[in-house]
Amino acid sequence: MTPEFSRPVARDRIGPRGPDITVEASAAECAALAVRLRLPAVHSLSCRFRLRQAGDVVVAEGWLAARVTQTCVVSLDDFETAVTDHFTIRFVPAGTESDDVDPETEDEIPYAGNSLDLGEAAAEQLALSLDPWPRKPDARLPDPDTAADLPPSRRPS
Repeated sequence: MTPEFSRPVARDRIGPRGPDITVEASAAECAALAVRLRLPAVHSLSCRFRLRQAGDVVVAEGWLAARVTQTCVVSLDDFETAVTDHFTIRFVPAGTESDDVDPETEDEIPYAGNSLDLGEAAAEQLALSLDPWPRKPDARLPDPDTAADLPPSRRPS
């Protein structure tokens, strides 16, 4: 199955001090990613990767920039927000992933053959970078004393 945002790169193109590669999602890819990530919209997604190879492992330092629409958990209003992240991931041969569950270690993405998918790596990093409890900047919790005046669907529980 091909992911919504796929940018394969041949591993043999990457040397010890490999290339910098930027991947950008098209409008159609952004729309498909919004469905996958259950967002009202993904307006843009760009990620610059600095790659370097160490044996069978490719280390990728990444800088992600995206504009998405999320739904506020307080007001239920949709709002647009910027998502940025700086990260490091390691592409490792399939079957050689570490069993380390320490959240501070670099994420590993398995690959098979000679191809790494930088688009899918960017999409996964976007998913990890999203606020799980998005809150519109001006959203406030309702005053419990006046909550009875709100419609039942908007009352705090």
